[in-house]
Amino acid sequence: MAARGNIIDLRKLLAERFPHTPAAAAKRLVTGLSFLDQAIGGGLPKGAITELISPRISAGSASLIHMLLQGDPPGSTQARMLSGVADETPADPTDSPGDESVRLADKMSVLRPVALIDGRDSFDPSASGGLGNACLHHLLWVRCTKALDAIKAADLLLRDRNFPLVIVDLVLNPFADLRKIPQTSWYRLQRLVESAPTTCLVLTRQGMVSSAQLKIVLENSWTLETFEDESAISRLQIRVQRSQLHRQDAQMGGAS
Repeated sequence: MAARGNIIDLRKLLAERFPHTPAAAAKRLVTGLSFLDQAIGGGLPKGAITELISPRISAGSASLIHMLLQGDPPGSTQARMLSGVADETPADPTDSPGDESVRLADKMSVLRPVALIDGRDSFDPSASGGLGNACLHHLLWVRCTKALDAIKAADLLLRDRNFPLVIVDLVLNPFADLRKIPQTSWYRLQRLVESAPTTCLVLTRQGMVSSAQLKIVLENSWTLETFEDESAISRLQIRVQRSQLHRQDAQMGGAS
């Protein structure tokens, strides 16, 4: 009985020392990819796990990862700024001087820094025209061969709390490997991301992340000709399969 009492006291002490303060679910990480941000309500949710399901290997998930690391498609406002080309779009006269810098900082935060956990060691930095040095400089690339190792890496990086975006790519991992991941692991990752200003994006071949607050599906089947088209990424078809974000936003609004 004395040992049980000591454990209870220890739990209370840890709860007081490290209080659980979930991040606001309404906050979003703007990716700069309009087709994605508009489809999911303004960006990837912070403090939550988003599962992106790619039923087919040729659905465009690898290209999407490249564009997330770049921050914006070629020719967009952010891409021009990163390449040193001034944006000729006039500023909104109603904006204060700091508004524009805040918006740009929010979009460019996708680039600084990003953690990519490569579940099958398949990421190719030279694909899609190659990533610039500015992108690679802010990229932590964790190369794994097993899904369980990828989950362990995600656990470590989410505890670190220094990455605004953590991507876990499990698209090429075999189903037998993915089935070994306990459901409790996904809830542990959700618990970790809730207390951090972090977006966790998990890419899979089929829905398996039970704790994901947002599930989206890539409904594409690309051919070799599609991959050669630089503008194909902007035509990615995305469907929201499940979202618990609106309900949480409503609860937060009622509480305030």
